[in-house]
Amino acid sequence: MPATAGNFPCKGCGGTLSFEPGTESLKCPFCGVENEIARGEESIDEHDLLSAIETLSSQAQGEADDKILVKCTACGAQAELPENVTSGTCPFCGTPQVAVRESRKLIKPGSVLPFAVEAGKGRELFRGWLAGRWFAPSDLMRAAAMDGVLQGWYIPYWTYDSRVETDYTGYRGDDYYVPVTRTVFVNGKAQTRTVMERRTRWSYASGRVRNAFDDVQVPASNSLPAKHIETISEGSGWDVKNLVPYKDEYLAGLRAESYTVDLRQGFEVAKGKMMETVRVTVRRDIGGDHQRITSMNPRFSDLTYKHLLVPIWLAAYRYGGTSYRFLINARTGAVSGDRPYSAWKITGFVLAMLALAGVIALVVMLSKAR
Repeated sequence: MPATAGNFPCKGCGGTLSFEPGTESLKCPFCGVENEIARGEESIDEHDLLSAIETLSSQAQGEADDKILVKCTACGAQAELPENVTSGTCPFCGTPQVAVRESRKLIKPGSVLPFAVEAGKGRELFRGWLAGRWFAPSDLMRAAAMDGVLQGWYIPYWTYDSRVETDYTGYRGDDYYVPVTRTVFVNGKAQTRTVMERRTRWSYASGRVRNAFDDVQVPASNSLPAKHIETISEGSGWDVKNLVPYKDEYLAGLRAESYTVDLRQGFEVAKGKMMETVRVTVRRDIGGDHQRITSMNPRFSDLTYKHLLVPIWLAAYRYGGTSYRFLINARTGAVSGDRPYSAWKITGFVLAMLALAGVIALVVMLSKAR
């Protein structure tokens, strides 16, 4: 998988084109001419998962590329450096790294979600996010502007489809109420009352449920914190219904990370997500007011996968010797990030609150003395 796209010459002046977010075109930064990305007959295909895992080492399932890679020991990211560059900083966490040449057999992406949020809007979102950090150091804006240039990146994802048939055993709990006589005290006097007390009747349950899963999404890299990825994907995931067939043109002027979570590892994560839904289905099938599941025996079939790239704007900056990251979903504009805290600002705020509380107490005391 190419981590950077090749050069695409402008039809007008011959300059190097870049993908224009929000369009289906490459734009020349020199003459402004837009060159539309040609749509071919390519389709977005689902691939058989089991055969891919079994034969991944063959040329049919992967391609060996000789690349200069930044291999980050801090966050685990793997990204390509430009030609003739042998060192740099990790774009995902800002840690200095030395590049090594490595040949890797990779599954190529078959589809991509193109950038929709353009660079100017991304910088505006970044500045707005920084300005809204109340307890951040006062010079954070300057430090981030110097070290954290916003970069356009595609990050790798897997999606998985599956049918799951699950045999289960468990217990169904049905509530019922019985009259119970109790002694209560009212105004110091004992009274006998009958109240209805809830009980639960448990009965054995077993059965079989079926689930169908489509495009269960799994990040194919752990280089960025899961909390940020989940935040910018807004919990419901990426809009994979808007995928387009992969073309190098969509990466022009941008960069892409190689996957570090392989196909089998990604499926184990996907299975965990599927089983959460299966468990809900089993509880619904058991019915009653309460359910206890004692065993589940899932069988997975019709397993397929897709490898795709999703777009983010990323700023990795350093402050006080620590790396911080800021991410933007380049489809929706959703943001998430890390930031340092100013001990002086927090201390000042606490002291101000204490002083305010003291003033309020003094006013109350004086008003009572009058």
